[in-house]
Parts: sequence; C-alpha cells; structure tokens
Amino acid sequence: MIDKKDVEYAAGLAQLKLDEEEKEKYTEQIGEILNYVDKLSELDTDDVVPTAYTVPMKNVLREDQVKDSLPREKSLANAPDEKDGHFRAPKIMSD
Repeated sequence: MIDKKDVEYAAGLAQLKLDEEEKEKYTEQIGEILNYVDKLSELDTDDVVPTAYTVPMKNVLREDQVKDSLPREKSLANAPDEKDGHFRAPKIMSD
C-alpha cells in the first residue's frame, strides 16, 4: 500500500532527513497503520448515529446573568502602566 518512495516524499515535504534504516522502519509502520484503517472501514456503521462526544452531554453552559462589572480603579490597580483610566502597553509596530 505504501512504499519507500512515499515515505521519502513525505519526509521531503516535512524537511526531514531520514537514513535508509528509518525509511524502512517508517514504511513498515505507516503500512501497518493504513492496513488497520482499512480494516476499520469494514465495520458496519449504518445504524450508528454520528456524534462528536463518546458520552451523552447536556448543555454545560450557564444562563447569562447581568451584573455589575469590575470597577475601573480595581481592574487597573495592578496594571504595570496606566494612563487616563486605560491599560498602556508597549508599541509593537513601527511608524
């Protein structure tokens, strides 16, 4: 299913330098993985409902609640640099 040439191609795309021993090893390992995936495709999944979770889940989010936000003075209390009630950060772009 996969040969050494495929491994060399993939290694080239990933900019990996593989010696001959590694190429043989990865050819064998990737072949085994692909054979296993083929075997999984033989399973009858017609009656299986597609799902994103392996266990049933309910909506785990809480309802939104309107409440007062943190006062500006308290949120800026530990700010390393502040000006006119705003956080200041170093300029990261040049003119």
